Order: sequence, then C-alpha cells, then structure tokens
Amino acid sequence: MNDAEHQLLARAAATCHMSIAGFLARSALDAAHDLGRTAADIAGEREMLHELFALRRHLGQLGNNLNQVAKALNSGADASQAEAVLATVQRAAKRVDALTQHHLDNRTAG
Repeated sequence: MNDAEHQLLARAAATCHMSIAGFLARSALDAAHDLGRTAADIAGEREMLHELFALRRHLGQLGNNLNQVAKALNSGADASQAEAVLATVQRAAKRVDALTQHHLDNRTAG
C-alpha cells in the first residue's frame, strides 16, 4: 500500500472511530458476508456516505445560525438574517429528502 492509500484508510478509520486494523477487519468481514456486491454498489454507497457527512457538517452550521437568530430574537434585537437562515434550512431538508429518496429508489431497484 502506498502513502496515499494508507492516509485514505487512516481517515476512513478515524471517521468511523476505529483503528486501521479494526476498520480493515470490519470491511473485510462485510465484504465476505456480501460477495454479490458490485464495484458500482460500493461506489454508490461511498458517494452516499460522503453526502451524508457533508450534510452533517452543513446541518451543524445551520444549527449555529439558528441559535444566533433565536438569541437575537429573544433579546429583542432585529434578526434580519432569519429569513435567509430558514430558507437555507428548507433547502437542507430538501437535500436530505432527495438523498433519502435516491437511496430508497436504488435499494428497491437492486
């Protein structure tokens, strides 16, 4: 394994809160239990996980923005950004819905 591959595994293991050895063992066992999975299935799952992690970060940022709006409104201040924050929350919710529907459609088709 080259350095780039090792770094990729290290990041993946850290994301899962696992050691590299544990991550490799779990991955190998998962693969052994489901030999019918194709490379396309695995790639699709990887894309979905990337999107979920991106959504998680985005929702965390939105939570901070909503807290700031709530704090401003509760203190009697003007929260001119409230509409923009709520619109962003709605777009994020639609993104979650679209990802969920895409995943369900792909599972049903498979």
